[in-house]
Amino acid sequence: MKDEAERALQAKNVPSDVAIECLTLRESRRDIDIVKDPVEDELHKEVEMIDGVRKALQQKISEAFEQLCLLQESRQQLNWDQRCKVETLDIDRTCLSLTKNSPNISLKVDPTRVPHGSTTPQEWEQFSRYNKERADAEVRASAQLREAIALTIAQTNNELEAQRVAVEFAFRKRIHEFEKAHNELKWQEKNTKDEIEELEEDIRRLEGDLRDKSGPLKLAHTRLETRTYRPNIDLCRDQVQYGLTDEVHQLEGTIAALKQKLAQSQDALDALYKHLARIEADIKCKENSLTLDKKCVDSRRKLTLPAGQFVATVDTFNRTTNRHLSPLKSRQLELA
Repeated sequence: MKDEAERALQAKNVPSDVAIECLTLRESRRDIDIVKDPVEDELHKEVEMIDGVRKALQQKISEAFEQLCLLQESRQQLNWDQRCKVETLDIDRTCLSLTKNSPNISLKVDPTRVPHGSTTPQEWEQFSRYNKERADAEVRASAQLREAIALTIAQTNNELEAQRVAVEFAFRKRIHEFEKAHNELKWQEKNTKDEIEELEEDIRRLEGDLRDKSGPLKLAHTRLETRTYRPNIDLCRDQVQYGLTDEVHQLEGTIAALKQKLAQSQDALDALYKHLARIEADIKCKENSLTLDKKCVDSRRKLTLPAGQFVATVDTFNRTTNRHLSPLKSRQLELA
């Protein structure tokens, strides 16, 4: 079970690397898209959860190692006690087999002495019982620890799986929001370009109207100026003079209104171009963020695919989709 815990701990390297990779990728977001969104919250939560899982598994591995040491110590004690008892049995069997006619019997010096280290039957029984009970206790503790390790592995796997689902749901939701915002921006971009075209057409029409009014104004000015050369009493402020004067005033008023309208249209056109630039910049930000989040989602497929079967669908550096080349293209590359 200790080996299983170690394998489970090692298996957490991939989720940790993937979560950190996603956080690192999302640091490349730009401008307004640099926001602490639910995806980032879930990714940080996943990293913290993986760290907690690692600590829990490492704790169980340490406990398993300590329990193994206790088991080995208990086994060594039992083995030593067993060897002593086997040796004692051999001695007692040898004594039992001796008779008065045995060739190797003899008188001994002080055979009734109490050898150093002798124990009472109660101590002997207590010592053996202690070794057995200790071994039984360690076996029970080992069984409980195995159950605890199995439970920890199962619980941590379930927690990480639930968090993986939560992260990927947040990614899908965020990608949907980005796509929706991107589509709206593209729609605004199209409308803005249409408005720019219409306004540019209006400006061209106003400029044409101004050019059209230039000729009549010049004509009226010339007529008025020419009539100032009438001699003597004929230099009369007649109806023609008043008519030409009114015409000049009307033309100048019309031209002033056209110029004002033209200036307003040009200001509006400048504002539209600035608005279009902001929209296009925002579109690029959204496209960049979409690419990054889709790259993250693609990278997270490592968490569900068996090792060795993962193939990135987006190139890490160029961020382009991997495509299978035709036999002709492949042959051309080989020749090159």
